Amino acid sequence: MTKTRLYIVRHGKTMFNTIGRAQGWSDTPLTAEGEEGIHELGIGLREAGLDFKKAFSSDSGRTIQTMSIILEELGLTGKIPYIYDKRIREWCFGSFDGAYDVDLFTGLLPRVFNVDHVHQLSYPELAEGLVEVDTANWAESWSVLSGRIWEGFTAIAKDIETSGGGNAIVVSHGMTIGTLMYLIDKQTPHGLQNGSVTVVDYENDTFTIDRIGDMSFREVGAKILEKRREA
Repeated sequence: MTKTRLYIVRHGKTMFNTIGRAQGWSDTPLTAEGEEGIHELGIGLREAGLDFKKAFSSDSGRTIQTMSIILEELGLTGKIPYIYDKRIREWCFGSFDGAYDVDLFTGLLPRVFNVDHVHQLSYPELAEGLVEVDTANWAESWSVLSGRIWEGFTAIAKDIETSGGGNAIVVSHGMTIGTLMYLIDKQTPHGLQNGSVTVVDYENDTFTIDRIGDMSFREVGAKILEKRREA
């Protein structure tokens, strides 16, 4: 059986990413810069000669838009199955969805925990802090949040594994990808870049991390696009 490997992409840069707002379950489209970055990624993946069996993304517009560009660059639009899975959505920030990052992540939450920066908090602490400050009662507890993320990525991996293994291209969100890394081996990556690729393998009901936040595919694609412009 071929190795089961997930290439997990953080979606392209959006309007809210650009102006520093917490996006969560709210949604804004990719900017022109964001679209170009994902074209770079798609070209880089194509140049790497990777073969993808299936595509998966969350059901958020920004991940769907990102996947559309990737599949276009790979020449796979309509040629491989593409499935939306709401379990791999971003964290829900509840009443703070759409709030400025400085208000939530460098203002309110550090005060709640008496720390200088939220990066000093573990993912479970951060999740429970969001529940505490969310006046809408929409934020998910750590058990609910981690459970649905783990369940979603495990289901994707098992889908590929049971069909003989191979590669899947997956588009998700920064904190969701970080949570998966934490659940695998307590790594806590912060600030994964838009269009970065995190790669995990799956075997014997176990995930292992190959790399986190790889920008090399985008870098290859950027060079190719630059040469096209100069030609």
